[in-house]
Amino acid sequence: MTFDVDALRKREFPWTQPGDAIFLNAASTGPLPQRSVDVLSEWARLRATPHKLKDDLLFHTLARSRELIAKLIHARPDEIALATNTGYGINLAARSLPLAEGDVIVTPHREFPANVYPWMGAAKERDLRYRLVPVKQGERVEDALIKTLVDPNVKCVAVSWVDFLTGYRVDIEELGRACRAKGAYFVVDGIQGLGALELDLSHGLVDIFASGAQKWLLSPWGSGFVYVRKDLIPKLEPNPVSWMAPKSTDDFRRLLDFDPTWRDDARRFEFVTLPFQDFAAMNASLEMFTELGPANIARHIASLAGEIVMAAERRRDVEIVTPTDAKQRAGVVSLRPADGQKVSDALKAAGVTHSVREGAVRLAPHVYNTGAEIAKALDVFWRAL
Repeated sequence: MTFDVDALRKREFPWTQPGDAIFLNAASTGPLPQRSVDVLSEWARLRATPHKLKDDLLFHTLARSRELIAKLIHARPDEIALATNTGYGINLAARSLPLAEGDVIVTPHREFPANVYPWMGAAKERDLRYRLVPVKQGERVEDALIKTLVDPNVKCVAVSWVDFLTGYRVDIEELGRACRAKGAYFVVDGIQGLGALELDLSHGLVDIFASGAQKWLLSPWGSGFVYVRKDLIPKLEPNPVSWMAPKSTDDFRRLLDFDPTWRDDARRFEFVTLPFQDFAAMNASLEMFTELGPANIARHIASLAGEIVMAAERRRDVEIVTPTDAKQRAGVVSLRPADGQKVSDALKAAGVTHSVREGAVRLAPHVYNTGAEIAKALDVFWRAL
């Protein structure tokens, strides 16, 4: 089963119709489907007339968000805490995991800063030790991290599912099994993978999975979540603490009956007030994912990314930073020419939106892109070399 890309573009991404803009930058910010834009407009009208906003609508919206996210990642709604960005979930892990003085946390040396600085801060505050693990040329990230588990002091491994620069895709089940065997916690920054790849967390090998929704999930800024494995929830203290973390706060008529008994589910970690309108629009985007089928979306993205890689393999004047093995990549494809700025300028002039990271031109196609757009963007790229 597949979907009609042309019909989808007309219905949900009308800005693609004139053909003068090619957006290959989902790894930075994903565009909103028209249905999500419409939801935001409706919620703006509601916000302007707050007498029409009922508590049932507000909290049903958040409950629906947890349900949709749980369905997408094959988890339980009570394992989902809504958050405004990926960093919130990483900070939750860094501050709340039951680590002891001297315990070691490891991440690969090329991690995105959102999965580095929280650990550095926590290590300083909690007397932990933090290590950036070198990954040799040609070495699998999984292998480099698994080697560290020989040290019994390594109690936490944190990694990006998909590397923001290289597009390398970590086998989180393999790494999760290794962590479980050694008694180490496993934390995943999932923002560059979720939406481009299918995900099944029902295996219980990931302890904490954090992701914003503004990139590959095509949702507003300020929407995202953190998954916390069910059995781990009661072992974690909320940090920071929201006023709705205790279970007693559902009854707004008795807010002064203070009872610091945390909720039993992941809502103990939610920091309210959350941006209801952003989560309502995220729900619309996730419902589109459900309609199209996450597997179909993943295949479409993989096909477009594969076209870029195969075309680059035929050339000798550009370095392919991203793995050529389809099993080791997702939607991010990075190519490093001799003069990245020159190529970037040419792409911009041709209306091809992309990004540049560490001298590499990063192309990130999504569900709204076509093979014809990839061919046009690559033609501009090659002419600029």
